[in-house]
Amino acid sequence: MTDEQITEIADAFDCGLRCYVHKENGTIVTIPDMLDEADDSEPWDNSIKEIEEHSDKYVQIERMDSNGSFRLMTDFVSTIEDYRLRHKFDQILTEHKPFRNFKIAVDNSGPYRQKWFDFKRGQLIEWVKWQLIEKGL
Repeated sequence: MTDEQITEIADAFDCGLRCYVHKENGTIVTIPDMLDEADDSEPWDNSIKEIEEHSDKYVQIERMDSNGSFRLMTDFVSTIEDYRLRHKFDQILTEHKPFRNFKIAVDNSGPYRQKWFDFKRGQLIEWVKWQLIEKGL
């Protein structure tokens, strides 16, 4: 797979999409992770139909689980050079609702907001590469 395709999958994960890769031609098909009857699934009907009708031809690339996502946050915190800010993030990760509070803190962290997005994207790209190797793609 190309770097562009790998980045496309990583970005899709960040948007809450499930990703499937065609085993032979590398085509990527995405669908929302939380698609239920209450949602308007019409824009995704063709993708859903493709996966359902040809499930044997596709491999699902797994999203990072919550333990991996938490580890991602702790790894990022270890890169923060500002001692006070790093201490604040360390505390957030030990308290109630760490994901929600981490997001709020990142959004209010000035230049570290973009550093977080860049760090997370790079780590998701590495996660996708590992998944592709594991699945023999």
